[in-house]
Amino acid sequence: MLEDIGPRLRALRRGRGLTLETLARDTGISVSTLSRLESGKRRPTLELLIPLAHAHRVALDQLIAAPATGDPRVHLTPLQRHRGNVLVPLTQYPGRVQVYKQVLAHRERKLVTHTGYEWLYVLAGELHLVLGEREFTLRPGEAAEFDTTEPHWFGPVGGTAVEILHLFGPHGDQAVVRTGPAAQ
Repeated sequence: MLEDIGPRLRALRRGRGLTLETLARDTGISVSTLSRLESGKRRPTLELLIPLAHAHRVALDQLIAAPATGDPRVHLTPLQRHRGNVLVPLTQYPGRVQVYKQVLAHRERKLVTHTGYEWLYVLAGELHLVLGEREFTLRPGEAAEFDTTEPHWFGPVGGTAVEILHLFGPHGDQAVVRTGPAAQ
């Protein structure tokens, strides 16, 4: 398992288009140490892997590829929100695009802004989306994406709950949609 960490670190760095010098500056780890880690000439330690995981915005277990437990099921813990709203985190990688399944009951309409980028996909029900002065209704199978520095609010249409997939990129990271819009 340890032999695979070096190539994984190199692939992550190259995949992000970083040089050893840039990564050294971001992590405080010397270029020579990073080079030896990537080539397998230095054993990885937690002291080295933690800042690398943070710099690459991945969970530590992605760097070390912990062995599978044998149970392929994902055990999600819903976070109960007030008044019937439920949030289920589907990913837990700090600093990267976060994915949630949400059930939204009635909520106060209050426009907010913050840094980031959001992508919403309606699974069931109808979603009312407000972006600045514009308003939209999304139905099952429809998606919307927007920069969260624009004033926005979303919630169910009428009194019926809506179920959505919600992707949030805290650093402006966006979901990549590979299909074009439906022909009209």
